Amino acid sequence: MSNLERRPAETWVECDAEVFGTPGAPEIIQAREVPLGGPRAMTVHRTLPSKQRTMIGAWCFVDHYGPSDVAETGGMVVPPHPHTGLQTVSWLFEGEIEHRDSVGSHAFVRPGVLNLMTAGHGISHSEVSTAATTILHGAQLWVALPEASRQVHPFFESHTAVATRIDDAEISVFVGEFAGAAVGATIFTALSAAEIRLPAGGSAVLPVRPDHEYGVLLDTGRVTVDGVAAERTDLVYTGTGRETLTIAASADGPARVLLIGGEPLDEQILMWWNFVGRSHEEIVAYRAEWQRESGAGAAVGEPDALPPGSAPITRRFGDTDHHFEGPPLPAPVLPNVRLQPRRR
Repeated sequence: MSNLERRPAETWVECDAEVFGTPGAPEIIQAREVPLGGPRAMTVHRTLPSKQRTMIGAWCFVDHYGPSDVAETGGMVVPPHPHTGLQTVSWLFEGEIEHRDSVGSHAFVRPGVLNLMTAGHGISHSEVSTAATTILHGAQLWVALPEASRQVHPFFESHTAVATRIDDAEISVFVGEFAGAAVGATIFTALSAAEIRLPAGGSAVLPVRPDHEYGVLLDTGRVTVDGVAAERTDLVYTGTGRETLTIAASADGPARVLLIGGEPLDEQILMWWNFVGRSHEEIVAYRAEWQRESGAGAAVGEPDALPPGSAPITRRFGDTDHHFEGPPLPAPVLPNVRLQPRRR
């Protein structure tokens, strides 16, 4: 991949803040509970996508989970499954997850370390919490790749977060640049992500870019974001037009939030299951390729995107074994309606 295909974290597009006008009050996006897994399903709190908003910048998916007792939930056991057109951002507060993928990566997700997987043209991976994990607590986020970069070859990277401090806030930056700290992770649009910790009653006035929009996910405690109160698992959306963002913890305990932000992605995307594409036909084709490559096959009565008996010249999703004990995850049956892309 040429350097022109990747956009370094420190490269930003300058824009006059006056274009954005006066920002409105922050908007609360409440999480919905989604069970992941079998009989002892681990519950995650999903805030993106939602009916209110599809994306924040290019961030298109936010799952927040834990703290959960692995003895009760069984932990995280996600069989090999596919992705296209996105980057997965894995961030842990507690626990450890083993990652394997079809480009040969074998890594461990641990607190304070970003694991970033770029699916691009297509990748498959598995995630399993390790035997040493007793409590699992973290977030899984996705970034939609822009049209110009969504067919890149897949790859994986890990980066230790960079620490900084503003007012009462201890900050760990793990994607892009924020508050003067930068991480060298590969990004394809202007993005930022940071974990922010505040003591009880503490506050911080954070510098933000007026041409970017932001979301603040509350993990622990209670906070106000520019005066708007948020509860645990809420995602506070701030929109563009701000030069600062004030986060304050309540006096009854410390708080921890994840801040995500980025330049608005002015493109329509279509998200279905683990795929990000641009059209119904693309998603149908991705699903058919995964079913063939994983050995699951098409469901009875489903149309096949490839003629019977044929095989793809190359495997979009690579090796689907991953040293995983068990079969890959089959794709759900497509709905009996035409999938429609959404803009923001």
